Amino acid sequence: MSLPIKLYTFGTPNGHKVSVFLEVLGLKYETHKVDITKNESKLDWFEKLNPNGRIPTIIDPNFKGVEGGLVLSQTGAILQYLADTYDKEHKFSYPAGTAEYYKTLEYLIFQVSENGPIQGQANHFAVFAKEKVPYGINRYITDTKRIYGVYEDILSRNKANDSKYLVGDRYTVADFALFTWAGALKLLEIDINQWPLLTKWYTQLAKVPGVEKGNSVP
Repeated sequence: MSLPIKLYTFGTPNGHKVSVFLEVLGLKYETHKVDITKNESKLDWFEKLNPNGRIPTIIDPNFKGVEGGLVLSQTGAILQYLADTYDKEHKFSYPAGTAEYYKTLEYLIFQVSENGPIQGQANHFAVFAKEKVPYGINRYITDTKRIYGVYEDILSRNKANDSKYLVGDRYTVADFALFTWAGALKLLEIDINQWPLLTKWYTQLAKVPGVEKGNSVP
């Protein structure tokens, strides 16, 4: 019997990426809240797990060959690990070596390297910064909208599957990684309805069993 995965997280789009996918896969996990508003991710005990001091981080005690289990941070690495390790029937992934596997990886990296950081900076300048800097606000909100336009284009190219998924004929980690950030567009008062395919994609993905629960952790 497998042991629960330990999830160190907080209620952010990045944190929810992992809890959503854990729920979708039906995996057992323990949630450990790390309150980033109180700088708990910078405490010594947490930085021993993740030197970068960022949530989320997981410990999988079921991983063989590493005493205490595998410790992973970085959402892209965590999601890919969970898919490779626990989605053996490929309900939400593709076999390694296939074109779809690499397209999933491409769009996952796009999300973690462009979508998340750019939208995160937009949140900072437009919402959280004490000093409002028009240049920063305009730059990052404009680029956030550009990125969602790219996603609209990606969906439009999957006509064979009615533009339901980013890759092929099923949801993958590329979809789940984007989903939680797309849901946060309202924080910037950006209306997702300006991208019709993306709106349909978001609405349908929200109905997948486990998504709603995972999106409310911790």
